[in-house]
Amino acid sequence: MHAPPLLPALAPIETKRARLDLTSVAATGSFEGYASLFNVEDLSHDVILPGAFVTSLARRGAGGIKLLFQHDPAEPIGVWTDIAEDARGLKVRGQLTLEVARAREVLALMQAGALEGLSIGFRSEKAARDPRSGIRRLSKIDLWEISIVTFPMQPGARISAVKSASDTREAAAIMRRTARRLYALSRNHQ
Repeated sequence: MHAPPLLPALAPIETKRARLDLTSVAATGSFEGYASLFNVEDLSHDVILPGAFVTSLARRGAGGIKLLFQHDPAEPIGVWTDIAEDARGLKVRGQLTLEVARAREVLALMQAGALEGLSIGFRSEKAARDPRSGIRRLSKIDLWEISIVTFPMQPGARISAVKSASDTREAAAIMRRTARRLYALSRNHQ
């Protein structure tokens, strides 16, 4: 006689990938972009509908969603600081933990343009497949993690900006130089 399982059987975790839009990469390791776009068919013929993430985000919040490298649970590389749905899709803001060697490598690869993908790891809670087109429409998703990946499944979703300490230092240096010049000018006009 077999004992009943302690936990109910769970559906396997699925992944969806999106390209990163690295318009600027900075050394602090903070970045933002879209992990998923609504109403856009991906390469596996899935379409994520607006509102699909609402319940999961309310339950977990940004802090409960892991930031991984290549969907590897042994490779956490930072934290998500903000995850929210907007009219376009799932907008994310993350912070790479630069004390972690892999996060520094990922940042360097992002800055070089070698990594340009985001991918969601999730369980489908509510979906319907159109028998004629074969497209699966996902209306409720249990989001577990979002990874930075090499090959995106949804080419249109991207990181739009990456901020760095060097950008912050450069901006501070420019402000100091400007303040000195303004001070010098004000003294000359007295």
